Amino acid sequence: MKYERKFSPEHIKYVKKVKRETLLVWILRFSILILFLGLWELFAWSGIIDSFISSSPSKIAITIGNLVTENNLFYHMGITLYETVLGFLIAVGLGYVIALILWWSERVRRVLEPYIVVLNSLPKIALGPIIIVWCGSGNKAIIFMAVLIGIIVAIITMLNGFLATDKNKILLLKSMGANKLQILTKLVVPGSLPTLISMLKISVGMAWIGSIMGEYLVSKAGLGYLIVYGGQVFKLDLVMAATVVLCLLATLMYSLVALLEKVIIKHKY
Repeated sequence: MKYERKFSPEHIKYVKKVKRETLLVWILRFSILILFLGLWELFAWSGIIDSFISSSPSKIAITIGNLVTENNLFYHMGITLYETVLGFLIAVGLGYVIALILWWSERVRRVLEPYIVVLNSLPKIALGPIIIVWCGSGNKAIIFMAVLIGIIVAIITMLNGFLATDKNKILLLKSMGANKLQILTKLVVPGSLPTLISMLKISVGMAWIGSIMGEYLVSKAGLGYLIVYGGQVFKLDLVMAATVVLCLLATLMYSLVALLEKVIIKHKY
């Protein structure tokens, strides 16, 4: 006989309430966006705001369409995505490994902690000329900038997550004869999964900041290049169009991390 799972009327009522609330939130989100775009277009059309300076949704859409027909948009998008994703992966991977090393050795952590704090507070843009000299004026310099901005945040976030592991649980495992590697793999790493997800979400923004900042300094292609070029020749429609595309790509990348979070939570629980 096939087992059929039954839910109580209260549970069904609660699920429906949650679904209605979620739907309402999405409706309000899109309503705010549509209202903002509508008012922006209306004010630009009526002359309340100068459309040459602020552009307008219709002009931005036309500019994006022109970029697509000229086969420029996807080229610039691809370059920026390549730089951002590679910088993100390197920063996250190295940051996680370095945080593990710092957790493993208290002596190393005490020695390197002041330097990490200083590097975190250092304005990375000040290192731009040095990075260009080291890496050249190509993609390497931009990727290096993205890694430099993201790696310190990844290290600090993950290290705090590792150090926040319940000390009583660590003592319990030690009393049962577990070595440090077993404590790391069985307790610290699994227990820091929420911190890992938070770090990934933060690192998404850091990677985009690093890649666009690098493209501001030195680039011949990419969304950052379009923004700089548009500002130099006073094509503000191009600036706004590139910014909108940049926001969409950043949102998409963040959504993928959020989806990964749901998969991990579902698998874990």
